[in-house]
Amino acid sequence: MNELTPKFNPTEVEAGRYEKWLEADVFKPSGNPDAEPYSIVIPPPNVTGKLHLGHAWDTTLQDIIIRQKRMQGFDTLWLPGMDHAGIATQAKVAARLAEDGILPQDLGREKFLDKVWEWKDEYATTIKEQWGKMGISVDYSRERFTLDEGLSQAVRKVFVQLYNKGWIYRGEKLINWDPKAMTALSDIEVIHKEIDGAFYHITYQIEGSDEFVEIATTRPETFLGDTAVIVNEKDERYKHLVGKNVILPIINRVIPILTDDHADMEKGTGVVKITPAHDPNDFEVAMRHDLPMINMMNNDGTINENGGKYEGLDRFEARKQIVADLKELGQLVDIKPVRHEVGHSERTGVVVEPRLSTQWFVKMDELAKNAIANQATEDAVEFYPPRFNDTFMQWMENVHDWVISRQLWWGHQIPAWYNEAGEMYVGEEAPEGEGWTQDEDVLDTWFSSALWPFSTMGWPDENSADFKRYFPTSTLVTGYDIIFFWVSRMIFQSLEFTGKSPFHNVLIHGLIRDEEGRKMSKSLGNGIDPMDVIEKYGADALRWFLSNGSAPGQDVRFSYDKMDAAWNFINKIWNVSRYILMNAEDVSADAVSSALTKVANKTAGNVTDRWILTRLNDTARRVTEQMDKFEFGVAGHILYNFIWDEFANWYLELTKEVMFGEDEAEKDITRAVLLHVLDQVLRLLHPIMPFFTEEIFEKLPNTSGSIVVAEYPKVRPEFNDDKASEGVAMLIELITAVRNIRAEVNTPLSKAVPMLIKSEHADFLNAVSPYISRFTNPSELTIAKDLAVPEQAMSAVITGAELYLPLAGLINIEEEIARLEKELAKWQKELDLVNKKLGNERFVANAKAEVVQKEKDKLADYQEKFDTVKARIAELKEN
Repeated sequence: MNELTPKFNPTEVEAGRYEKWLEADVFKPSGNPDAEPYSIVIPPPNVTGKLHLGHAWDTTLQDIIIRQKRMQGFDTLWLPGMDHAGIATQAKVAARLAEDGILPQDLGREKFLDKVWEWKDEYATTIKEQWGKMGISVDYSRERFTLDEGLSQAVRKVFVQLYNKGWIYRGEKLINWDPKAMTALSDIEVIHKEIDGAFYHITYQIEGSDEFVEIATTRPETFLGDTAVIVNEKDERYKHLVGKNVILPIINRVIPILTDDHADMEKGTGVVKITPAHDPNDFEVAMRHDLPMINMMNNDGTINENGGKYEGLDRFEARKQIVADLKELGQLVDIKPVRHEVGHSERTGVVVEPRLSTQWFVKMDELAKNAIANQATEDAVEFYPPRFNDTFMQWMENVHDWVISRQLWWGHQIPAWYNEAGEMYVGEEAPEGEGWTQDEDVLDTWFSSALWPFSTMGWPDENSADFKRYFPTSTLVTGYDIIFFWVSRMIFQSLEFTGKSPFHNVLIHGLIRDEEGRKMSKSLGNGIDPMDVIEKYGADALRWFLSNGSAPGQDVRFSYDKMDAAWNFINKIWNVSRYILMNAEDVSADAVSSALTKVANKTAGNVTDRWILTRLNDTARRVTEQMDKFEFGVAGHILYNFIWDEFANWYLELTKEVMFGEDEAEKDITRAVLLHVLDQVLRLLHPIMPFFTEEIFEKLPNTSGSIVVAEYPKVRPEFNDDKASEGVAMLIELITAVRNIRAEVNTPLSKAVPMLIKSEHADFLNAVSPYISRFTNPSELTIAKDLAVPEQAMSAVITGAELYLPLAGLINIEEEIARLEKELAKWQKELDLVNKKLGNERFVANAKAEVVQKEKDKLADYQEKFDTVKARIAELKEN
């Protein structure tokens, strides 16, 4: 007997299941040339540690998509891979070596890189194990890494081609500098945080006079690199000083006073110090006035030889000493506290230093222009939700040149070589001859990640089978926090090198926050390890939470209460499955098929069988529609309601009238329907919750093979039966109404009470009276199209019927009237809402005809209920 344990145990169900799937090769593309291809490349996690909840969210949503498409018959490819994450990985390995007192410089480049590769192998193994626990259905035979030779070849080709077009150049510009990692950063690798600081008001003496000008700065140490002060040419206060010089305090360097519009007469004193090598605005001023640019800082954030007596001090220690020295000189006027935004390194967390540096850059004007223009074509990338298209466009319209060189050892070394003659060679391979030295720097990690959708498919070999078959990829799923880092760069690089968008759709999700709505972070100590959640609740429960937590683009709050609810839902399905398996273990697939044909032809089966098959059709249709729109939360809600309410709470209970009866033929039909609906429910749920659905699926007597490659449910029109659907809906509403009335007058179900039902559908209700009796326990049951209404009775109006329970002595007429008046108000509210909608000309003109008709049907139903309740109130008041 294919038994399930009495209680769902995720650890037992999920153990070894993933390995079985891998052994069966069910995750590989079907190879069916007639099937439509559908491809996803996994957003590569970096190899710096374990997966976090955000990445678990990414992979869950992608796995849902690919599993459903696989079941729908698409030729699916989900390609996995990992990112070398230059700055983060090098920092982690350096920190590990530091524990043993070893510096990277002690090892040298090659031996240090050997250590990093060891780290990569260790953490890549960990990540794959965690992917397995998540259940993601990737094709490991195609796994890639951003430092693979194939991807490295693509990187070199792209670099060289952009260089030859003049779109990659080497030059000295002001960049963001990370003093801890000692590398350049791009603008989007800088996180601006609000911190407490101060405005330091300092006086500079006018050369040859006793006059001083006052400037204000938040970074007093940068005066060591000042090369001018500026005033606005319209500022009458300082016209007499233009052309003169000021003397920098302490270091006594003389610098000119110039005019420039950058000086704001309304801001501060109107006098601005210019430090071109350490401020982006000052850099632009210096370019206009041909000013010297003095770098006063070493790579590690200490003051260099241009800092005089402060040489060797850390920048912040130098700040303290400079402030003290200025105070002693009497040139520190004031210190005013200020709360301001300061750039921090996205990777190391230290304060970023704007710094003049020679780096490699990508010119972004043409690349950005192409990406913007493409969004107006048929090849445009579709963003879900659409508002993120505006986010993408705004960034592309305001993008700056991209600094791509990093002062690291771990990464793609820049394919440029220099010789002693001062010549430079750029090429995909090293130049011939002696005396050439390769550039020490590596490329920004995002440079290689930007090529991910096509470099993983075999490009630059455009004849690669995977590239021809699966590129462009179908869908990308990622968080909104890396639209600039990654999504934008993939788009403009793909357009440039393949002539196509890299993907058709981009599904954007939000961030996972804690229960209080705070962003998860190490500093707050509120992070959640997804592996800990899986250990307690199982991957299926976590995936259910992640897919149902929010709408596309919205943040979601992690909650253990929600995890409990997810586990309870799975346990509910588990128990339903146990009941069905115990009652239908010997039913064959042929018997199920034969029984369903009879139900469809109405030659066998009862109204509840036809009702649940109709509801199953509707559920499959609606779930598929929502999944196609990436509305996984809505799809999950539809599934939950069908499984918990209609299938488990109603149909399963209604079948007991048959299962506990004597008619064996009818039992066979009901068993077949139970098995079929359970089978289809498992298939609908499988993309979201793969482990336990496979566990139950393989125990069903009417199935074979893995659910991974089972056909996804389709609407079967032969099962649609509107009359059965409407009839059972009325039956359920009637039973619910009786239960509510009993509860109001504290009359338990065990106590039989008389019941009268007045309905135009009396014939139907009499046919299903055994169900009414089983679930309402009437002492007498009268069903007729017309009958005398008892004076002292509790009543309810449902769709198509009026219900009366003569409970003399148990009811208070005034309380009953009050109850009915509340019900009348409810129906009036419903009428107002529908009338408002139908009174909206735009709605009536633009909505689908079936939607408008549905609202009209509601109006007629609510009006009938309103009129009946109103008449009943009048009757009670007359008596």
